Amino acid sequence: MTAGVQLQASSDFEQDRAEYEKESRRYRLTRRIRAAGAYTILTIFVLMAVGPVIYLISPAFRDSVSLFAYPPQWIPRNPSLENIRFLFTHTGYARWAFNTIVLAFGATILTLITNTLAGYAFARLSFPGKKVIFFAVLATLMVPVAAVLAPTYLLVREIGTWPIIGKPIIGLDTYGGLILPLSVSPLGVFMMRQFIQTLPAGLYEAAKLDGASDWRILRKIVLPLIKPALVVLAIFVFMMQWAQFLWPLVATSGDKYRVLTVGIASLNGQFVTNWGVMAAAALLTLIPVTIVFLFFQKWFVQASMAGALKQ
Repeated sequence: MTAGVQLQASSDFEQDRAEYEKESRRYRLTRRIRAAGAYTILTIFVLMAVGPVIYLISPAFRDSVSLFAYPPQWIPRNPSLENIRFLFTHTGYARWAFNTIVLAFGATILTLITNTLAGYAFARLSFPGKKVIFFAVLATLMVPVAAVLAPTYLLVREIGTWPIIGKPIIGLDTYGGLILPLSVSPLGVFMMRQFIQTLPAGLYEAAKLDGASDWRILRKIVLPLIKPALVVLAIFVFMMQWAQFLWPLVATSGDKYRVLTVGIASLNGQFVTNWGVMAAAALLTLIPVTIVFLFFQKWFVQASMAGALKQ
């Protein structure tokens, strides 16, 4: 009897082990298929994103005539820096780059200030119409930029006629008029509000009991704790403003305040276009923003993880 039970137990064990090995092989196969599919999709997206940038390298170091050679030359046979030299000697590229740096840094700093103040107000302060105003701010995300372009243009032009704060401080063809309409981001307000709301309410209440004002609480408690959110917002805003095109196109009328995106578009001639020069300009324009992202990449990932853990 005992031998029969042992035999049956051994048979059941072998059957369970075979079933386990079968399921294990199936799980490993499924995991490999999913991993292969994920890497395939990621590779496609990477090629779509990086492919045009890589293609810019070849025409940037060739003359425009050789760009139309057949078969196409992916690797320049006689690379030259002529396009870059032409860019700095016959165009206002250096001035465009300076204006873009001023726009990107100025808009980023002002956006961090305004969005942090607005986010703190919506997260911690109580005032009439708080929810209505907050939803009104979010509703502006659904308004196309082109729809408010004309009113913004008329407003900045009108401010330019005012005494003291008008030209040369704010107005058309000024740095103030170029930066000020881009200094508030509804998405940034929402982001800062949500991040500040995740902070422990006990910190705010304890500071209030100690007699701290809202300004002191914001400076001494909130700002040190929301550095991850500030880093993420700064990177997003900087990259967005570096590629800004529509408003600078409308707000500027000459090279003195023209930015890179508008300047590069102006290189497209009516009858003849020097594609090599345009490729060199586009390639040089990508370098600074790429360096900024790579430099802050570690902080960006840490900030994103910190926000996820707080949630």
